[in-house]
This record gives sequence, C-alpha cells and structure tokens, in this order.
Amino acid sequence: MPVMAPIEPGTVTLSDRRTERRWTVTLLPYEIGVFPVTREEYGRPGDPRLPVADVSWLDAVACCNALSAAEELPPAYEMGPDGDVRLLASPGYRLPTEAEWEYACRAGTEGPRYGPLDAIAWYRDNAGEGPHEVGGKEPNAWGLHDMLGNVWNWCWDLYDPEVYGSYRVLRGGGWFDEHWSCRASVRRRSHPAFRVDDVGFRVARTLTR
Repeated sequence: MPVMAPIEPGTVTLSDRRTERRWTVTLLPYEIGVFPVTREEYGRPGDPRLPVADVSWLDAVACCNALSAAEELPPAYEMGPDGDVRLLASPGYRLPTEAEWEYACRAGTEGPRYGPLDAIAWYRDNAGEGPHEVGGKEPNAWGLHDMLGNVWNWCWDLYDPEVYGSYRVLRGGGWFDEHWSCRASVRRRSHPAFRVDDVGFRVARTLTR
C-alpha cells in the first residue's frame, strides 16, 4: 500500500500565469503519498518501483477506490455510468486537490522549487528519456519524493470549467519536460480520459481530528 506522510493544516496561495489570477486556500490536515503510485501498487507488470504512468484521471480515480477497498476503507469516489465522478466524505484514498499538492510540494519554501532541480527531480536534462524508480532523488523538507519531475501528478480539480469543460489539473512536471515546467506553481491541464507516458498520480487521504 502507498506510504503516506501526514501534512499539518496551513494556507497556500496558488496562481495561474494564463489568467494572471491568484487565490488563497486554507487546508485542513491530510495525508499525501510519499511517492507517486508505483507499478506494483497499481497492479501493472514491470519494474515494481517505477511510477505508474500512461494512466488517465479516470484510471487514477478507479485505482484510489481499489486501494481503499484493499484496506477495507469506504470509497472516496462514486463513479457514475457516464464517466461522472462524485467525491464522497470518506477516509479512503483520493487524489489530492491542487492546493494540497502545491502546499505539500513547497514544504514551507517560497521559491519555484524546494531544492536544486538536478538533486530533486528527473527531467529532460538528466532522465535519459524515461521515468526512474521512485525515491531516487532527494526529498523535500517534509520527506516527499518526486514532487517535481519523473511523472506529472493528476489532481482532483477542474482546470477552468468555463473554458476547458471537464479538463483536470496536472502538477509537477515529468521526465520529458524542460526545467521551466518543473516548478511548484506550474499548472497543466488535460482531458480526464487522456493517457501519456509521463503522467501518473499520487494519492491523498483526509484526516479527522
């Protein structure tokens, strides 16, 4: 099962370069995966420590429910017949919101990255044209690995429903990306059924106190 790290409550300010919009989100305590979900955790053949990739947002949501079922937790998502997904109040596994993702990625830092890029991330200049086993680069101050680089992370949020409809948010950059895409604030979008070999995900869970 995924290794999780508890994250204390806090506040994070997000921004979007396209719209020049900034907004602040207050977060309750939660857990987030120390690593992206691996092939082993997803149930896919191959190197068990590689991050699973070529998975859609819908695939990731279904995997979250499967991980919850494996631990006898109630599901975090209700899957509709037409591909619609409803988030439930549940302690089960789910995708992080993009605010939770960025807050966890920054780990108290304010710059574009939580460390020197070559030390913390697999990206185009050092990845050798493919993903690498999770945990091979230095973690951030909260012990989280591969928050930047290796594979993009699907988030729960809609990107901009008025303009892009059902497109969901991607964060973090991947092994194929140039250095400017591997920053804590970078937002990317894609259709929830989209799959490509540098997109994966990590999981989160809501904590109650």
